[in-house]
This record gives sequence, structure tokens and C-alpha cells, in this order.
Amino acid sequence: MFAISLSDDGAELRPLEPWHAGEYLAHMDRGREYIGRYVALPDHTTDLATATAFLQMYADKAAADSGRLYGIWSDGVLVGGVLFRTFDVTSGTCEVGCWLEESAVGRGLITRAIRVLIDWAVEQRGIHRVEWIASSANTPSLKVAQRLGMVREGVQRESYPHRGVRHDMEVWSVLAPEWRRRRETTG
Repeated sequence: MFAISLSDDGAELRPLEPWHAGEYLAHMDRGREYIGRYVALPDHTTDLATATAFLQMYADKAAADSGRLYGIWSDGVLVGGVLFRTFDVTSGTCEVGCWLEESAVGRGLITRAIRVLIDWAVEQRGIHRVEWIASSANTPSLKVAQRLGMVREGVQRESYPHRGVRHDMEVWSVLAPEWRRRRETTG
């Protein structure tokens, strides 16, 4: 299976598949509170069965070409992930997303991993519009969107109920021509 290096210290991006369920559950248990501040992944991953079901859902999405899931490993330990939450070649749109344990924050892993996903979506699959949707309160996630050169399009007010709070969700995007221009100027 492939692994893409994300840093000089051994962090890498790999497919996250159903056979990783035990490792994924342990990862969610370690990061449950930190990851769960803005995303529901830890709330829906409570045991081996729910971990397996989530990973199988993305294996099925990959088989249907409607989504994909990748893990970020650091020193051989799963510490986060990135995904195509939606992927529609016919309409030329997709939505990317991420999560990360607190222990791996501040190393640029998410930004580098999402760049890999966007490059593949735009250059290999012909995706025209890549979306990023995050809580307005999730400053680190919004900073990733900015670093990626995405444009803030607007706010879906109180559209996401999570842990008893309704979150405003910001919609960001980058279009294929913008992505290509940015890659040409930044390398």
C-alpha cells in the first residue's frame, strides 16, 4: 500500500481502511475531547463495531467513487486524518475535511495532507471546485483553509448542532484554476 511522506520526521499519509478499526478506535479514545470539540467523529466511534462501520462506510464510498479516507501516522501511530467527505466527478465538486489529535498539532500535517488531496482531485480527477466547511469557532481549521488559498464564501448560521450547541459553519472553496495558479507561484 502507498504512503506519502508529510514531514522530515516520519509523518505519512496512508489509506485508512476497515482493517485499521482497532487502531482508529484507540486514536479516537486518545483524542476524543480535543477532536470532538468541533466534529462528531469521536461521538460516533464508541467501540470496535462503530469504528469498523465508519471505516467500512468510507471503503464503500471509495468503491463508489463518492468519497475517500486517509490516515495521518506519526512515528507509526495514527494521529489524525483527512478525507473527501463528498466527491462528485460528474459535477466536478468535492468537500475535504480533517481531524487531528492535539499531540500532532502545529506541525503542518493537515495543510500538507490536504494539499495532496486537492492536487489529486484537481489534476488526476478533473475536480473543479473543492470545498471546506468548518465551524466559525474552529480557528485552526479556518487557518488551514486560508493557508490553502481558499476563499471564504459565507456562513451558514447555526446550521450544525453539535454537543448541545448550534454552530455557525463557514464555507470556503478553491477552484481548479485558482489552485493551479497558486501551485505555480508557491511551488
